[in-house]
Amino acid sequence: MVLEMKIPSPGESITEVEVSQWLVKDGDIVSKDQTIAELDSDKATLDLPAEASGKITLKAEEGDSMSVGDIICFIDTSESNADSNPKVNSIVKNPKSNELDIKVEDKANEVNITPLAKNIAEEKGIDIQEISSEGDKITKKDVLKAVPAMGSSNNQGRSESREKLSMLRRKVSERLVSVKNETAMLTTFNEADLSKIFELRKKYKDPFSQKYGVSLGFMSFFTKAVTRALEMYPDVNSMIDGDEKISYSYSDISIAVSGPKGLMTPVLRNANELSFASIEQEIKRLADQVRDKSISVDELTGGTFTISNGGVFGSMLSTPIINPPQSGILGMHNIIQRPVAINGNVEIRPMMYLALSYDHRIIDGNQSVGFLIAVKEAVEDPENILMQGKVEKSLGLS
Repeated sequence: MVLEMKIPSPGESITEVEVSQWLVKDGDIVSKDQTIAELDSDKATLDLPAEASGKITLKAEEGDSMSVGDIICFIDTSESNADSNPKVNSIVKNPKSNELDIKVEDKANEVNITPLAKNIAEEKGIDIQEISSEGDKITKKDVLKAVPAMGSSNNQGRSESREKLSMLRRKVSERLVSVKNETAMLTTFNEADLSKIFELRKKYKDPFSQKYGVSLGFMSFFTKAVTRALEMYPDVNSMIDGDEKISYSYSDISIAVSGPKGLMTPVLRNANELSFASIEQEIKRLADQVRDKSISVDELTGGTFTISNGGVFGSMLSTPIINPPQSGILGMHNIIQRPVAINGNVEIRPMMYLALSYDHRIIDGNQSVGFLIAVKEAVEDPENILMQGKVEKSLGLS
């Protein structure tokens, strides 16, 4: 029996995916539920498991765009051994790279070439048989070496490469451009003294970690500060839909996380109702899923506000870009010990610059400034503002 494997629906509103990487080669014997490929959607990278055990025949190449319901491969459930006979125009996985090789046989020669190299050669009108290769296959680097550098007769040490952007990266690019073109984005700045958070973390980090299995980080304090500020300034927790404004009674906070495929924003649901421990545990769970590429589409959609911490990469100051269709994003930055004036005296304090980018079509200047001041006040005095003087109870340690 030959099973047709079709592209499944990754989630609501997603109709197209891209074959990011095959994890098996044509003719392999696969097991049921074995991950055979990675698919890129415009929101996340998804694993494709085999629906049955048997011999697989690939019907798509890496980089191909496919619609939900398209046939991506066949699985012959009656086969138990891989076919070892050579094939004409077969697709072979190179163990030394992530590229698929196309094996082209003719009467005189046998050439191994990657799909990207083959496409470039065809575009440049280069005969594959005339391309020399340093290895056992022709790569895009070999093809580019065969093309003289424009305006130069000596191209030693000069090369260029082409790589198709992933569907996720292309969609992110579209969204960033649309934000610039379709919103009235402004950014307001402030700074915060994080001395009190440092003191609380130093005192309670060990018992907190022992009880909950996660660190007492800065994100829980800032998430609490943001949800409080959103209640005070509800327009920041709103969106524009056509000629209507949608406001939310809850705070679903998107947390920017850097993953293998780029920046993703998993959503912390009902963050306004979560404890410090729950926030830290949920952020760790979501971040781990982004990094091991097991995050679901549902967990990446539906946020009402975003927090981005560029400080973990050393960023001192930036203007974060709104995550559409949201209307605001808070940018955190690195913490620098620097001199500040405290009650007429100069003291060294751990300072962080904060940036709020917002859509001026829906959020007025006084609201944006007030929101950022509310965040600043909360992280500078978390014991009284965020914990109402009950630190151990708020941290779940009493």
